[in-house]
Amino acid sequence: MKMLKTLVAASVLSAMAAPVMADTTVYGKVNVTVQSSDDGSESITELKSNNSRLGVKGSQKLDGGLEVVYKYELQVDVSDESGEKNLKSRNQYVGLKGAFGEVLIGRNDTMFKQSQGKFDLFSDLEGDIKVLWKGENRMSDSISYKTPSINGFQGGISYILDEDADDAATSLSLTYGDGALKKGKYYAAIAIDSEVKGYDATRLTLGTKVSDVKLGFMFQTQENVESGEEKDGFLVSAQYKLGKYDLKGQYQSLEDDNGFTIGADRKLGKNTKVFGFYTTYNMDMSEDENYLALGLEHKF
Repeated sequence: MKMLKTLVAASVLSAMAAPVMADTTVYGKVNVTVQSSDDGSESITELKSNNSRLGVKGSQKLDGGLEVVYKYELQVDVSDESGEKNLKSRNQYVGLKGAFGEVLIGRNDTMFKQSQGKFDLFSDLEGDIKVLWKGENRMSDSISYKTPSINGFQGGISYILDEDADDAATSLSLTYGDGALKKGKYYAAIAIDSEVKGYDATRLTLGTKVSDVKLGFMFQTQENVESGEEKDGFLVSAQYKLGKYDLKGQYQSLEDDNGFTIGADRKLGKNTKVFGFYTTYNMDMSEDENYLALGLEHKF
């Protein structure tokens, strides 16, 4: 672990020391909440680090109109007392970009996961859609390709190798528009997973902006490849900007299980915010869960 930390520090310092060689950025995010957590079996007050991270990313021009792109990102748990779980791999890849599109090789979010855009308003928190739905996968041994954007449309495929089984899984997507709705008022995506982590799944995502309100809708069907069990669910989210405040609400279902989250963010600066949320889950085959939290996030 000490050696890993030394290598990470050396990589960061090298990137900072040689900006003339490539367009390199050192970045990160610290997101921490103090929350009351009731998972149905016990209720505790805890400090949680919500996918805080540190990374290096960049690009460099090559011959023939090509560009090399790269990212090395680590998840940092600032609430881990022992330090044993302090570092965890996130997206880590290298690839080429050009008129043909973009190819990335390494560990990366699948096209299925990327297709959700920014409509999971409580991503990384207790209300994250991964609590109920399959498909939020970051896969190693993957080769990803995205086509150029043509009239707002873009296709993508993740090809995931399985060295042990000598087999592969695939994740496909077709998107239209900007998933953050910063460049347009509409977003649409259809994505399909085939045997990714033991599941076949299809997800439809729609988003739009009406004045200061951002609305999102998702429908998902997922099937366990081994058992054949199939489940359907949907999600509706809404975000309203009121000055420096973001008011948010989200409802998600999967058959008889459902979750609801409400929250608010308050900007303190360009890269800093305080936020709070309340999440509740009503489960069919397990105990109900409730979470109430107050947090602080800073990006750099």
